[in-house]
Amino acid sequence: MGKRIYNYYASGNTAKGFYNLFDETLNRLERIYILKGGPGTGKSTLMKKIGEAWGSAYDLEYIHCSADYGSIDGVIIPDLKLGIVDGTAPHVIEPKYPGVIDEYVNLGDAWDSVQLRKYKEEIFQVKKQIKACYDDAYSLMEEALRIHDDWERIYIKNLSPEKARNLTDRLTTEIFDEDTLDKSGSQLHRFLGAATPEGPKDFIQNLTEDILQRLFIKGRPGTGKSTMLKQLAAEGEDRGFEVEVYHCGFDPNSLDMLIFRELGVAIFDSTSPHEHFPSREGDEIVDMYEEIIQPGTDEKYENEITALSQQYQEKMKQATAKLKDSNRFRNQLESYYIDAVDFTIIEQKQAELEREIKAWEQHFTS
Repeated sequence: MGKRIYNYYASGNTAKGFYNLFDETLNRLERIYILKGGPGTGKSTLMKKIGEAWGSAYDLEYIHCSADYGSIDGVIIPDLKLGIVDGTAPHVIEPKYPGVIDEYVNLGDAWDSVQLRKYKEEIFQVKKQIKACYDDAYSLMEEALRIHDDWERIYIKNLSPEKARNLTDRLTTEIFDEDTLDKSGSQLHRFLGAATPEGPKDFIQNLTEDILQRLFIKGRPGTGKSTMLKQLAAEGEDRGFEVEVYHCGFDPNSLDMLIFRELGVAIFDSTSPHEHFPSREGDEIVDMYEEIIQPGTDEKYENEITALSQQYQEKMKQATAKLKDSNRFRNQLESYYIDAVDFTIIEQKQAELEREIKAWEQHFTS
């Protein structure tokens, strides 16, 4: 029987453009293999095979690709402090300590450059089309964020700061009680979900599957969900806990979830587009609207809220369509490389990498 697999994103397509949190994940590792090579050279497949080979003995973390749902950008074996990651654009990763911690794995050795040059003009053109799709998607998301900010302002001006402080204090007591740890706390930043060509995706259920107490935050935009999470994250770190901090895949400056694994507690925004509901013992709803917003706000501003909601959803729908177009061009780009790659060389690279990981495993566990 395999161990646990935790899924998350380390980068995303956001209203602030492409946003990268890879350093947060890699900084805790002592051995990193950085895969280099063009699209279609089998990076994701290679990493999944490594995961399958070590997943029966160790917990794994799969870093998912926001550009191509179903592909991964990395696999981490936390118990070995080892990771293999895709180091190509847009999340370019370069060694910080070459040979000491980081190693390149050059999958470009497997392609036929003469064959690739036959598609030179096509490759140039399709890469321009991919960039144009992303530029349009980011612009649409930026417009959606401005609309979302207007939506938030309705609730912000009808929010009771005193009630918000009281709610945060109550949750601080509920989560931590008097617990502290005799060590330095830390924060580990990630994304629980992402805007993908298939629409918004999240891994809340996977990430909280083994958490005993889950707090589902309900509320409207601007009801202080992210602000409260930032305060709880700081409190957890001050008390010596490792805090898993999950950013919003739409606005990376906002937070969507915290996990305190040492306490067995998770608290997260469970509103659209990652709407979830209690389903087991230990689940609890925290309704920000009921707790801190002036009663009747929804009714008083119903027409304005409806209009802003529709405008926001339309912009996000258009942005998703652009991401879907980018994925179609990406598949076309991959096809040129697939035709030029000798996958027996990729298999040799994988076998060599597996030998190195086994040697590291023996060194690390001895």
